[in-house]
Amino acid sequence: MKQLLQLEFGSIVGERYRIVRTLGSGGMSRVFMAEDLKLPGKQWAVKESVAGPQVMKLVRTEAEMLISLSHPRLPRIVDFFEHPPSGAVYLVMDYIEGITLEAYMKGYQGYIPQEQIVPFALQVLDVLDYLHTRQPPVIYRDLKPTNIMLTPEMEFILIDFGIARSYKAELDQDTVKLGTVGFAAPEQYGAGQTDARSDLYSLGALLLYLCTGGKYSEWTAGVEGYIRGELPRHLIPVIRKLLRQHPEERFQSAGEVIGELRRSADFQSAQQGISVNDASMDYAGTRVVAVLGVSAGSGATHTAITVSHYLARRSRSVALVELHSTAKAFARLQEVVEGTSVGQSSSSRRFEVDGVHYWRQTSRADVISLLGGSYRFIVLDLGSGQDNERLEEFLRADYPLVVGSGAEWRVQDIAGLARSLQRHPQHKWNYCLPLASSEAVRRLRKELDHDKVFALPFHSDPFERDDEMDQVLDELFRGVIPDTRRRRFAFLKRRR
Repeated sequence: MKQLLQLEFGSIVGERYRIVRTLGSGGMSRVFMAEDLKLPGKQWAVKESVAGPQVMKLVRTEAEMLISLSHPRLPRIVDFFEHPPSGAVYLVMDYIEGITLEAYMKGYQGYIPQEQIVPFALQVLDVLDYLHTRQPPVIYRDLKPTNIMLTPEMEFILIDFGIARSYKAELDQDTVKLGTVGFAAPEQYGAGQTDARSDLYSLGALLLYLCTGGKYSEWTAGVEGYIRGELPRHLIPVIRKLLRQHPEERFQSAGEVIGELRRSADFQSAQQGISVNDASMDYAGTRVVAVLGVSAGSGATHTAITVSHYLARRSRSVALVELHSTAKAFARLQEVVEGTSVGQSSSSRRFEVDGVHYWRQTSRADVISLLGGSYRFIVLDLGSGQDNERLEEFLRADYPLVVGSGAEWRVQDIAGLARSLQRHPQHKWNYCLPLASSEAVRRLRKELDHDKVFALPFHSDPFERDDEMDQVLDELFRGVIPDTRRRRFAFLKRRR
């Protein structure tokens, strides 16, 4: 392999571009800032790479393809030329002011604000969708923090097309196997040809990198313990699906991922009382309801069962998860359902009651796995424990439910819990008081300055439907589950 030229300050490349300084280097390539001798004051980025004779024709073809691209999140590739004696090739492109995403993460100790992660993902997906829908499709193949520039306006731009290629349907595999370990899809090192789904895998790796403070880019055992607790819960199943080992198990297009993230954003807007259209309510992802008891015996498990069967009747595909390894309630219930003797529960931790999938004595890692499945809702029975793991799941949930005694002398227990956790945002919390009086609900709403406080009526059998309980839960989950009773007659409104 021939070596790169010893370019330095003042060197002139292509009889037009004077080298000003080095911007970066890695492997067999370097990037320089250069001034344009024909356009005074204009600055460019010049990338110098080595291309052996066996791939030079491919490099020329890909350079022509890159020059034809035009997108606001891509630098313009304006020139390409070769230096045959050295084997070097040069791409001249827009100089982007800013820092790489990797440098940003290091400067902020691996932290990017949680409210910026979904918009960032949508920006990257926007440019991937543009590339993948070209004819022929363009596969980027090296999506990673060092190849993303963050501008002073917090815009993200892809800056390195060193190994991008056109997808060729007639090929069984790539001519050259390249990519960055940890961010490249498995097929980039195997016998297959990379396609749009390979870039989507890299996006998943990039999002996991951001969500774990730069610690992980591959889904390995224990990674869920490093995912930041305040992040939007709907990101986890999206990332998990993007990182599937087999391309056919991932999202199949950037547009599909964009649709999933936007539906999630619409759902969150609905929770905050923002008006959205009916279509956005028909959310296709998994939502998490976490039920936490203020104290032992407050009714958390009873309420979790009631909520699960209510949701199953309304929307189907519901899992109820017992999130503590020493709990016994679900084991006893499974013995009744399966007709086994006391202490003889099945080795399977999953059983079903009236369409609800019960998961007994479940770990947090199992919950992460279930989020990547097909459940519309996952209800977490957290019991009354407030250890770090269960508290974190409660805080991350889409619908956190606090269950406390409705007795007059115990209502203050809920206010005490809210005060003890006041450093955490509580706008999503819902408070449920079994058998509470309307006066107790009114006082607690005033004390908490929160209107999501509900009295739960007497309901002896949580598996059965009860009109009074359904009315309360209809109010609690308003805007989340489409009201089929009203939608059934929607055509009448159109005829008026």
